[in-house]
Amino acid sequence: MSGHSKWATIKHKKGALDAKRGAIFTKLIKEITVAARAGGGSPESNPRLRTVIAKAKEANMPSDNIERAIKKGTGELPGVTYEEVTYEGYGPAGVAILIEAMTDNKNRTAAEIRSALEKRGGNLSGAGSVAWQFLKKGLLLVKKDAADEDKLMSIALDAGAADFVTQKDSFEITTEPHDFEAVKKAIHDAGIATESAEVTRIPSGVVKVSDPSAAKNVMSLVESLEEHEDVQNVYANFDIPDEILQSLA
Repeated sequence: MSGHSKWATIKHKKGALDAKRGAIFTKLIKEITVAARAGGGSPESNPRLRTVIAKAKEANMPSDNIERAIKKGTGELPGVTYEEVTYEGYGPAGVAILIEAMTDNKNRTAAEIRSALEKRGGNLSGAGSVAWQFLKKGLLLVKKDAADEDKLMSIALDAGAADFVTQKDSFEITTEPHDFEAVKKAIHDAGIATESAEVTRIPSGVVKVSDPSAAKNVMSLVESLEEHEDVQNVYANFDIPDEILQSLA
């Protein structure tokens, strides 16, 4: 499993995101606004909006907040215009990091991202220096005790999944981005709960980080970036041993 999905699973288990619900809502509102502006305010005809609304509901965001964000995106209500920006860089131990942000001030955000990287031994690099190392994929994780392996594999592959891998505690299902919703729906329609489900970026190769001190620096950087109010997603190609990740979590 990639470092990204390992860490995402641990964060999910320890409830780190729930502790910062206000920050989550702010990020989701930006994402809803941008999705509505780009593809219209109807979830039925806007897959990106439909996906982020599902995320918002999973985070227990009130429907009124969702509706207001959509209307700001379509121009029915006044609101800030956010621009999507991607930053690329390297962290401790040569770990590649891809950062997706939404901002109303690119200069401010770039300066703050650069500072966060440099404080923890990393650096901001040029466009294209890191992005090629990450593939956009749908990723669904299902706990082993939530489904029969053969049944889940059959459902996922029949719905269009590209790969099915059995991990220590979970099943990892990978899809092409355009097949993600169909696979997720098929699994949910079968009454099987997913531990996490998202369209993400999976590293094509990993950097092994076995030194506990270096691993701590990597995770400190990733967490500081994820906490930035303009940052929507952080992807990194680290491979840190499970026992070190658990101790850091």
